[in-house]
Amino acid sequence: MAQFVKKDDDLDGEEYSPFLGIEKGAVLQEARVFNDPQLDPRRCSQVITKLLYLLNQGESFTKFEATDVFFAVTKLFQSRDLGLRRMVYLIIKELSPSSDEVIIVTSSLMKDMNSKTDMYRANAIRVLCRIVDGTLLTQIERYLKQAIVDKNPVVASAALVSGIHLLQTNPEIVRRWSNEVQEAVQSRAALVQFHALALLHQVRQNDRLAINKLVTSLTKGTVRSPLAQCLLIRYTSQVIRESGTNQAGDRPFYDYLEGCLRHKAEMVIFEAARAITELSGVTSRELTPAITVLQLFLTSSKPVLRFAAVRTLNKVAMTHPLAVTNCNIDMESLISDQNRSIATLAITTLLKTVVEAIRSLCLKFPLKYKSLMNFLSNILREEGGFEYKKAIVDSIVIFIRDIPDAKESGLLHLCEFIEDCEFTYLSTQILHFLGIEGPKTSDPSKYIRYIYNRVILENATVRASAVSTLAKFGAMVDVLKPRIFILLRRCLYDSDDEVRDRATLYLNTLGGDGSVVETDNDVKEFLFGSLDVPLVNLETSLKNYEPSEEPFDINTVPKEVKSHQHVEKTRNISKINTGLGAPPAAPPSTADAYEKLLSSIPEFSSFGKLFKSSTPVELTEAETEYAVNAIKHIFDEHVVFQYNCTNTIPEQLLENVSVIVDASEAEEFSEVAIKPIRSLPYDSPGQTFVAFEKPAGVTSFGRFSNTLKFIVKEVDTSSGEAEDDGVEDEYQLEDLEVVAADYIVKVGVSNFRNAWESMDPDCERVDEYGLGPRETLEEAITVVSNLLGMQPCEGTEVVPKNARSHTCLLSGIYIGNFKVLVRVSFGFDGPKEVAMKLAVRSDDISVSEAIHEIVASG
Repeated sequence: MAQFVKKDDDLDGEEYSPFLGIEKGAVLQEARVFNDPQLDPRRCSQVITKLLYLLNQGESFTKFEATDVFFAVTKLFQSRDLGLRRMVYLIIKELSPSSDEVIIVTSSLMKDMNSKTDMYRANAIRVLCRIVDGTLLTQIERYLKQAIVDKNPVVASAALVSGIHLLQTNPEIVRRWSNEVQEAVQSRAALVQFHALALLHQVRQNDRLAINKLVTSLTKGTVRSPLAQCLLIRYTSQVIRESGTNQAGDRPFYDYLEGCLRHKAEMVIFEAARAITELSGVTSRELTPAITVLQLFLTSSKPVLRFAAVRTLNKVAMTHPLAVTNCNIDMESLISDQNRSIATLAITTLLKTVVEAIRSLCLKFPLKYKSLMNFLSNILREEGGFEYKKAIVDSIVIFIRDIPDAKESGLLHLCEFIEDCEFTYLSTQILHFLGIEGPKTSDPSKYIRYIYNRVILENATVRASAVSTLAKFGAMVDVLKPRIFILLRRCLYDSDDEVRDRATLYLNTLGGDGSVVETDNDVKEFLFGSLDVPLVNLETSLKNYEPSEEPFDINTVPKEVKSHQHVEKTRNISKINTGLGAPPAAPPSTADAYEKLLSSIPEFSSFGKLFKSSTPVELTEAETEYAVNAIKHIFDEHVVFQYNCTNTIPEQLLENVSVIVDASEAEEFSEVAIKPIRSLPYDSPGQTFVAFEKPAGVTSFGRFSNTLKFIVKEVDTSSGEAEDDGVEDEYQLEDLEVVAADYIVKVGVSNFRNAWESMDPDCERVDEYGLGPRETLEEAITVVSNLLGMQPCEGTEVVPKNARSHTCLLSGIYIGNFKVLVRVSFGFDGPKEVAMKLAVRSDDISVSEAIHEIVASG
């Protein structure tokens, strides 16, 4: 990669508002321009704009000020400027003159209402209907009726909208317009038909029979306007609800709604789908066509359609969750939608349909854990089967493991659940989990009551599990030991042998004298340590054990997990069968598997929490004798290399397989442990590990040379037996590098702008660099994102066609759990030279500086 060249900063421009610092007194002084003999239409329009701004901002005018402005504005009717006349109409409507003042402009407005200029006519009608009273309205009623059926749709719509407003104050006058409004409903103009239908419905809204007749006549196909069609769908839904015709039988109105799903206008299709989903008593069969069109809208390129569809499906999921499950795949893609509202609705809808979706949501939206946790706890208390409850419990456990702030509230929710849990398996699993996580909380004593209640109230299996959990609290929290010993002694009198035996064992192990002393590490290892061998291997060894004077030795059980699946002799198939060797891009289950695997190895159990595991790096070519790839596991003070090895030669058995690592080009690393593979048969993947220590909290880099070392034994393919003697051999592997991206975890944010603004600006560092010659901006974005190992947000990794500049948003977690956000602006600084402005914000200023150092030295 080319060396980055530092450049000078540029000052960002400031936005300007034309209304900044505006004052009422100054604007009223400017209004004197209305009295000039020679009117300046442009200046007058600007003053009216300022007056309208003040009125809409809530500025109050005294009666004298309003009257003065009103009389000044009336003089502007002398101007023939169209733009100024429109502003005059607006200001007269907003000033709302009194009845004494209205007479001043009535003649001018009535003259405009009969003008040959359609724009004057439409706006004069709107203003007159806004300011006149009932007495004057009767005088202009004839003109309004003529306007409703006018050939110009702008004039007709203005009269109809005015009628809708007048219906609130003078309903008896508007009801006399029924014939004209009925004629306007048949208009070919979309807005005229829309406004006419709205007015006609309001005129008849108190007459259910009239509304029913209106809907019946219009659903036969006389409505052409998509807007009017949407209104008609709503009125049809209202008739269905009130008449109860949504049951089985003759359903002409429902057939009309279903037919609208095939309309060419998207708004009509959506309105019909929404109306069908909101019908009471709707069946799954009737929902299917509506759900189908909503599912198509989920993949629309228009954000408004995606939002409308997911919002409707969200409501449907409350009553018909199974009907929505077919849309889950499409909704999962909306979790990362740029529109935050769409993403949030997609999340909540998925939660209502598939509880397991929380496993990904808790990582993508960690700040939403409270609302998601409350949702899970509420549905956990509701009725449901074992699989349903287990899925919810597993999701809460994932919250607790992945989001530290959610631990205590999550544990309390689980404790409340086991108070009334009917499933023994779930109770024992929760108690086991509680014994691991509970002692690490700020107040472990509050969980003791819930645990001991299980000893008193549950069956023998749960009681035994509760005893083990109590013992773990006693081992980890020394101040609780006396209380734990009292409870364990009570368990000695339990009716079940298992419960009594466990209580006796733990009392002796912890020291039953009740003294508050620190628990030995051996005791903690006994209580908390994981089984060092795979259960499958242990089961096989126990089955093969023949009773004799020598006791069974667990140390003889193989610790490597062996696969019996058929493996092709290719590198790609090798990666698949390593299991942990070729995971998809960091799903939670893979991260948990890595951490569980490493913590089960005694040499690595003291390394602390795993920060990141890389994707597999191939160290051999395809079609070679041995297939090896490596995974880099990053801890705070250590780095562990996991080498996934596969023997692809049927005639060979490899033993004592290890990788000799030369760290001469990685001076800050020192080797501390190596774990070889005892035996590596043909087509049976295995893992060997090498651990290095590094300075704590430091991003150390380096290159490591690797050599595969092993003892090879010939195998008789007919019998499958290997020779006793073997030969030492070596196989050179590709080098492995630890780079900056290994210390940053890709974690996206749902709303980059909010996340950026929530961070301390004092922790921001900005600088400019030159990227050298690049063919495209996409190449520049790829180089920087790969260098930093961060997640592009909101689709900004995609550059518009023919763009000469572009801004990419990146986010991630820096080692030490520091959140980092990066805003990178790219642009061509010459024919192919790319310049870059890098702005970094993080939880710590040193992290922001470290990101700049990575880029500067990259």
